[in-house]
Amino acid sequence: MSQGPRSGLAAVSSALLAMSRHLEVRDVLKTIVASARELLDAQYAALGVPDDHGGFAQFVVDGVSEEQWRAIGPLPRQHGILAAMLREAKAERLADVRKDPRFEGWPDAHPDLADFLGLPIRDGEEVIGALFLANKRCPKPEGSCGFTQEDEELLSILAQHAAIALTNARLYERSRELTIAEERSRLAHELHDAVSQKLFSLRLTAQAAAALVDRDPARAKGELHQVASLAAEAADELRAAVVELRPAALEEDGLVATLRTQIQVLDRAHTARVTFTGTGLRALPAAQEEAMLRVAQEALHNALRHSGAAHVDVSVRRRGCGAVLRVTDDGGGFDPTAVRRAGRHLGLVSMRDRAGGVGGSLTVESAPGKGTTIEMEVPGG
Repeated sequence: MSQGPRSGLAAVSSALLAMSRHLEVRDVLKTIVASARELLDAQYAALGVPDDHGGFAQFVVDGVSEEQWRAIGPLPRQHGILAAMLREAKAERLADVRKDPRFEGWPDAHPDLADFLGLPIRDGEEVIGALFLANKRCPKPEGSCGFTQEDEELLSILAQHAAIALTNARLYERSRELTIAEERSRLAHELHDAVSQKLFSLRLTAQAAAALVDRDPARAKGELHQVASLAAEAADELRAAVVELRPAALEEDGLVATLRTQIQVLDRAHTARVTFTGTGLRALPAAQEEAMLRVAQEALHNALRHSGAAHVDVSVRRRGCGAVLRVTDDGGGFDPTAVRRAGRHLGLVSMRDRAGGVGGSLTVESAPGKGTTIEMEVPGG
């Protein structure tokens, strides 16, 4: 195999495990590229996912600085060697890519590439990407390619597993999109039911106040106070729903800040006391942070709408390389086995699916009159 610093079965195993650990497409692409460059000891590596318009939907590089990548400019088009790999679906091993008749040049800021190894990533008959390496770090006799046949075979193994990892990541993202659509539909129904009732009551109360204003001003004043109260409740319902529909950007604020903001709003919107603690938590993979946020939202929804709790506490803390989310309430509780037998779910199926989808676990502790604790643990990155 390659004579790079991490050649051998252990290095291949490490690369494959790293690929299987991620669920976001972008994270999978970055892991594939970094693993390939390290395994084959190349100076540069890149992976392009083609679109349907002659360009690349995504293009990930390794070995190029952020400043250099920005200076290079727009993503490449499907031409030259890249187009050949996508069209002919076979490996390309070249002593000097610049001397190949298909070479069409590159931008001024582009790094200078010489020996080249590339091959398509295939899902069945479909080419879903092109993976290539350049500038093997080894002595190269004049006119020869530093990449060997063994390197090509190793990269082929990596590409086969990359196809599996990339396909799984795409399926996961599609599943998540469907779940988000279902959640938005649920929230729309909740918003309609809750706010419509409040607005209907508000209209009737306002009409009553208008009828009383001349003959019984004192009662009219009382009705107007009720109008103000109903309007405030409707505004709180809207605010809580908007928080669920448009959570703060996890990429910008992180899980702890996002949860803290949402829980502050829920604490103001509900009669129950809602508290939050979250310290010492480092950043998690994006998919795990989103899953924890959604599980927290579902558990809070159950506690605030159905449990009759006076206090709901949410905490997130570090555990090893991962994290643990706990949502505890002092409400009426329930018998989890009875809920399953009755065919009711209380969102538990969705929460378990979310936890399992990011390699985590979910436990539920509850009993009638004893409140409920929902705990979700994720392994981290």
